[in-house]
Formats: sequence, structure tokens, C-alpha cells
Amino acid sequence: MTAGFTLVELSIVLVIIGLIIGGVLVGQDLINTAGIRAQVSQIEKYNTAVNTFRGKYGYLPGDIPDPTASQYGFAPRGTLPGQGDGNGILVNGVDIWPNGWNQGVGEVMMIWNDLTAAHLIEGSFTTASSTANVVNNDVTIASTPSLYDFYPVAKIGGGNFVYVWSGGVNSDLNGSDNNNYFGLGVIAALVNGYAIQTSPSLSVLQAYKIDNKIDDGLPQSGKVMAMGLAGGSGPRWLGGSTHLIWSWGGPAPGTATPPSSTTCYDNANNGSAVMTYSVGQSNGTGINCGLSFRF
Repeated sequence: MTAGFTLVELSIVLVIIGLIIGGVLVGQDLINTAGIRAQVSQIEKYNTAVNTFRGKYGYLPGDIPDPTASQYGFAPRGTLPGQGDGNGILVNGVDIWPNGWNQGVGEVMMIWNDLTAAHLIEGSFTTASSTANVVNNDVTIASTPSLYDFYPVAKIGGGNFVYVWSGGVNSDLNGSDNNNYFGLGVIAALVNGYAIQTSPSLSVLQAYKIDNKIDDGLPQSGKVMAMGLAGGSGPRWLGGSTHLIWSWGGPAPGTATPPSSTTCYDNANNGSAVMTYSVGQSNGTGINCGLSFRF
């Protein structure tokens, strides 16, 4: 007679397996929640650092002009717009368009240099220059200098960095809406010293939880929005699975958008409805989103 497992023994095994699976899922949820909290805390700390700098020195970090910058021991500034002009808008200092979505030089990079010198943030980001563009030397993670010398790594992980830009998707190309943003994205490279490539960096659920914790939980309103830099094409709504160079990003408000596994947000294909994060698709696990946080 062949011996086998009794029903009691099988029940015990199934209970143990259930407990292990449940523990793994709970552990993953705790890790994800910790990542959300850490990312929210990082952005809040950067906002505090910016306000502290402005309160102490009278200018936004990166935007502080000479002779004030040199008098306080910060890196010297240039004389062109976007090289420390004190106008409250963080832009670059060499491109023909005085915008804040080209990277590699000027105030959008010097903000981290200034915050480092003022000992207001963790890490050391003193490589950027107010006047010297990183031309003909594409900067990547593996290059010298590397992206790590210019941008803080985002606490949420996933290859994300925190970058700074100005303008907005509703403005013209020279960023005339006068808003500054922290952007959260996967940066592939500083291309030719000025263009930045980003790809989808957050899951739909991550984007929703961050937005909901800080702001209104909606992707196209408030201070936290699903927008940012999308390669050489500049600022775009980041609403799909492709944000690479020359991509046009996601749909604008008022566009009928059905939910799908590749959307960050949708309005149930009703153009008159408000866009909401597509958390009901694949349990919100699709890496389809990017976020920006207005200062």
C-alpha cells in the first residue's frame, strides 16, 4: 500500500503556501509605499531648500546673478539671459530659444550646483557651468562626467533622476508661463549638450499615489502633473508608453482618450470628462507615466 498525504497534511501545506504568498505581497506593498513616501519627501526637501536659498540670498538657486553669486562664494555667472539673470525663471544660457527645457548649461543645471554649495541638499553637483555648454560630448551614466554629476537620483528608484525645467505644455517654446518645475524621469543622455531624452519612468499607480499625496490626484491639474521633458521635442503631456526623443507624449485635456494598458491617464473616451489616472488598467502597473512638480 502506497503511503500518501492526509487531507490535514495537505491543508497545512496549502496554508503555509498561502502565508508565504501573502507575506511576499505585503512585503512588496510595503516596499512600494516606502518608495512613494521617500519620493514625496525628496521633492518636499528640494522645495524647502529652494525657499531657504531664496530667503537667504534673495534669488532662486541657479538664477542668482553676479556680483552677488561671487560675493557669496558661488560659481561665477555669465552675462547672457539664462546664465544667472535674477528674473525668477530657470532657463538655459546658450540656446537660441530662452527656454527652460533644454539642458546642459545655465540656470536649469546650476540650481543643483548652488544648492550643493549652500549645503542645502545631499550629494555634490558642482560640475555644471553657467556658461560652458556640454557640446559634442554627450553625457550618459557611463561617461565622464556622468549624469550623476549633474542630477540627483530620485528616491523612488527605477533609473529616475530629478531634473529642473521651466515653461509648460500650454506655453510657447520660450516658456512664457513663468513656472519652474522639478521633473521626474529616466534620462538617457544629455544629447549634444542641450537636448534631454526621457522615457516613461513611473507606473500609473505610483504616479497617482504621488499626485494624490501631494496634490489633487489628477494628471492635468494642480501643482503635480503628468508632464515633463520628452526628448528633443521639449515639454509634453506624458500620457503613454513612449516618451523618447521626438515623441509627442500624451493627449491634451479635452481629447477623447480610452483607457488602455499603455495609457497613463484617460477620460473613458469622453472628451468632455476630466482625465484621471488609468489605475484600473493592469492594476496600474504599466510604466506609462512621468511627473513634474511646480515649485
